[in-house]
Amino acid sequence: MREEIKRIPSEEIARQRDFARQVRFHPDRPRTYYIVTYGCQMNAHDSEKLAGMLEEMGLTESADRTQADLVLHNTCCIRDNAERKALGNVTWLKEVKKERPEMLIGVCGCMIQQAEMAQKILKQYPFIDLAFGTGNLYRLPEYLLEAVENKDRVVRVDSEASTVPEGLPVHRESAIKAYITVMYGCNNYCSYCIVPYVRGRERSRLADDIVREAEGLVASGVKEIMLLGQNVNSYGLDSDEGVSFAQLLHRVSQTGIERLRFMTSHPKDLSDALIDEMAHNPVIAPHLHLPVQSGSNRILHDMNRRYTREHYLQRVAALRSAMPDIGLTTDLIVAFPGETEQEFMDTVSLVEEVRYDSAYTFIYSPRKGTRAADMPGRIDPAVASERIERLIAAQERITGEVLASMKGQTVRVLVEGASRRRAAQLTGKSGRNINVNFDGSKDDAGTFVNVRITGAGSNTLRGEKED
Repeated sequence: MREEIKRIPSEEIARQRDFARQVRFHPDRPRTYYIVTYGCQMNAHDSEKLAGMLEEMGLTESADRTQADLVLHNTCCIRDNAERKALGNVTWLKEVKKERPEMLIGVCGCMIQQAEMAQKILKQYPFIDLAFGTGNLYRLPEYLLEAVENKDRVVRVDSEASTVPEGLPVHRESAIKAYITVMYGCNNYCSYCIVPYVRGRERSRLADDIVREAEGLVASGVKEIMLLGQNVNSYGLDSDEGVSFAQLLHRVSQTGIERLRFMTSHPKDLSDALIDEMAHNPVIAPHLHLPVQSGSNRILHDMNRRYTREHYLQRVAALRSAMPDIGLTTDLIVAFPGETEQEFMDTVSLVEEVRYDSAYTFIYSPRKGTRAADMPGRIDPAVASERIERLIAAQERITGEVLASMKGQTVRVLVEGASRRRAAQLTGKSGRNINVNFDGSKDDAGTFVNVRITGAGSNTLRGEKED
């Protein structure tokens, strides 16, 4: 059954812009802001929208959070350590606020959307001035105006999880790379995952809106766009528009963008049409992030992933048959409740078989409200740590072998700027999303160049620019 999507009317966005103007001319408004972002690319893009709204309200970004008038924490709750880190950093600011009582401290994002978190904020964190959830992010101007005018706390976690706002201002972190959210929420309800509860059910943006946004980015000089969603492969299934994700990719690729990426893909929804579009569309980067989580069929069943090891490997084979040089990355969870040593080794053997370019590895983290949190068979922390160390060692060895095999290849790199490790060198990402360091001119920044690979580090490539 489809959940009704609440597309925020343009009149409401205009109302929020009126609030923004009122903040801008308010004598007691904050003058500077600092945003702390936790979690995924979708959170990073949400922070760009928050920054855009704050700048529309007349605030400028501060380089130092202790000196900012407003510090906003955009939180993640996918794992317990992310939540604890966010709350720890917020609490640290409590001491700063004692010295600068005019400082406003705000918390928003997925952590705040959790059940009972608003009550916890009100009772245990009285120094927090502003708190709001994921569904009402677009109402930041209204909330900030209320906080400034009333000199009081504003905590708003409405049940607006199924909103789709359009036309929000965005302060993008990069002039050459940009995010576009194509859909919000998730319908999969993996037993370990809190996302559907804090970001709501799946709702797709209209394809025309996405294409218009991409066209605007291309006109502004953006070279690479990443399309975002919790499960982009199911784009359009919740609407009557009749546009699949493969068709959306094709339309966006026709805007003049030079490189197109997307994430994240759910293996159960990876269609032949999408593989075919990737294989025959040179604008789409030859990289796919395809989270597998476990190599054990029993664990996959208990995770409610709705595919088997065999199905996943068949999809990998189809990808590599169509694109032999595609780079694959993944997510892996170790020590899920009840995981045996053999089931853990099933994950290791899958990693050995697929040979990912890289992998994000995590020890299972129970999240209140998810089905897995009540499952028996919690794994001893010492066992969990030992297992993840073995898994990381296996993947690091494979990554080293994969990168070493690229020596002599020529790859197309979007140059991002100076290398952090060696300022005399430039750095950028290849189509496979691997960092490449090479000697070049500062004039190359923001352009695509061909680089011949001469060597590899533990997770980066080295090369020479070709004329």
